[in-house]
Parts: sequence; structure tokens; C-alpha cells
Amino acid sequence: MKRELKASIDINAPPETVWEVLMDFPRYPEWSVFLAHIEGPAVPGSRLRVTLEPPGGRMHVFKPMVLQVTRLHTFRWLGCLGVPGLFDGEHGFFLEYLFGGHTRLRQTEQFGGFLTPLLWSRLGPATAEGFAAFNRALKERAESRS
Repeated sequence: MKRELKASIDINAPPETVWEVLMDFPRYPEWSVFLAHIEGPAVPGSRLRVTLEPPGGRMHVFKPMVLQVTRLHTFRWLGCLGVPGLFDGEHGFFLEYLFGGHTRLRQTEQFGGFLTPLLWSRLGPATAEGFAAFNRALKERAESRS
């Protein structure tokens, strides 16, 4: 069974600025909510160390594999809970150029695996809230730099 979450936001900053903020992992603790900390190289095939702090939830650290990095456009990873196939999440950030030098940020995650139906009711709403909070914080950070 698969589930998907999506959150998007329009940012009054060019894609270059949004991309710089998104990919500057060492500065996440200065501004980011939900995705509190990311360590590691954004290179396909590498592993990241991601610390999540969902609203009202417990901190969780996981080590997803980077799937795709397309400068100014796409950053995707695949994480799993323990053994692949139990509870997997393919996370993506997508930047879209908007008229006037603005950017639309879309954040998505497709969840799948055996435990998805059991964990969804608890994790889905908090994760959706976390996506929206992260997007708002990234917007504020990027717009303050433009």
C-alpha cells in the first residue's frame, strides 16, 4: 500500500537562491524546522544522516540514500525503516521557475511497505505539518537573502 504527501509554496526569490538555502546543510540549525539537521554529501548513491523533529513528535534519525541531485531543480532521497520493504519513503524537493524570477518549491514523499497502513495514521498528519513548516521556513530564509 502506498501513500503520498505533497506540500508546495511560492517563494519570492530566484531558483538559485532557493537552491543555495536548500542545499546548505550545515546552516539548517539556524532556520530549519522539521528537517532539523542533515549531514553528508548530496551525491547520488551516498548516504545522508537526517534528523527529523516532527511537530509534537519525537526526534528521529535516519540514513537515506541520495537518488538524484539536479542543480536548481531536483533533490531526492530514499529512506527506509530498518529493512527495505517495511516502511520506505522516497522524499523529493522540486524547484520550478516562475515568471518574474520567483520559485515554486514542491516537497513530496511517497511512502510504501508492509508497515505503511499501521504507521500512516500516526505519522502522516505530523509529517504533512512538518513539510508545510519546513517550506515556510525555507521561504522566509530565501526571501531574506534576495
